[in-house]
Amino acid sequence: MKLITGKKWEGFAGENAVLFPEYQKNRDELADFVNSLTGDETVVTASLELVDLIAWKFRKGDENVLIYSDTSKSLTLKEVYELRKYLDFDVRGGFSGENARTGVLFVEGKTDSKFFKAVFKKLFEFRESREVPYSLRFIERVFERDNFDLLGREDGVFLAVIPSEGNSGVIRNLGNFLRAMEVFDFTVERLGVAIDIDEDREAALASIAGKLSGFEHQKTPLGYLVGKTEVIPLIIGLPFEDELIEWKKPTVEDLMLHLISREGLLEKIKPGLRALNESLGRKLRPKEVMYLALSAYGHWGNLEGFYELFVMRSRFRNLKAVLREAGLMEGLTYLAWRERGR
Repeated sequence: MKLITGKKWEGFAGENAVLFPEYQKNRDELADFVNSLTGDETVVTASLELVDLIAWKFRKGDENVLIYSDTSKSLTLKEVYELRKYLDFDVRGGFSGENARTGVLFVEGKTDSKFFKAVFKKLFEFRESREVPYSLRFIERVFERDNFDLLGREDGVFLAVIPSEGNSGVIRNLGNFLRAMEVFDFTVERLGVAIDIDEDREAALASIAGKLSGFEHQKTPLGYLVGKTEVIPLIIGLPFEDELIEWKKPTVEDLMLHLISREGLLEKIKPGLRALNESLGRKLRPKEVMYLALSAYGHWGNLEGFYELFVMRSRFRNLKAVLREAGLMEGLTYLAWRERGR
């Protein structure tokens, strides 16, 4: 199966090509068309709906590809399927051109996303942005903002913070995103990869290096250079010791535990922690502590909203101290296009 997109599609429209089969068809008719395909066809389309249907059906097999006619480069339909499913990536292309200072930060989940969003707003003067730089318009739902946060600063720097469904999702999105930049000829200058340590720091770094092995890259002081894009690993791991809290492996909850401790909130909820500890007959998990902290703080929203609110209201010195202790401050500063020490 070959899918053709882009402005120069005429060069791929041979006598056996099916040209724009989406014309005047509804979804049911498109589904019937896709069901009739055998996999030997070449289909030229400008419909994301049709791309989604075909990518799902032919996502297996390296011979099934989408060709971006503007560059004549290709993605496997598995990569297209994942770019659409996890990043809402507009695989019709058209992103090359303007070179604004842009970055992307892949994080594990929505709580991580709100934590880091608040960090960039609190420490580096970012704000939610309605302006979209040309090199970030590949994300189809950019104006709905239900799948990521777009931040901007007055000096023209932009940053997208994108949740990715766990460590494996971050690594998957990293590889697919780098491939998309190759094919669609656009550049994001700085790409952050925030994952939990899990087993150990070296294993976490190895998972990133393993994904980059499929690309030409070289080491830099803070990460790796792939083409014009610098990949910055942000390895999350800051153990938290407390007689009432069961700590097993590093997550963003640990950063929050350190922060609420420095801010004095942990001590205020200690009587409640002890009571619950005795009632359950076990130590409390970090996320359980977070829900108690949320309630004591008087925030009646969800955990994601609490993370963002608490980080924004914390003291600069306490937030910076936690991030420095976790070894994250230098990488975050670089992603924010700030000089060290600022």
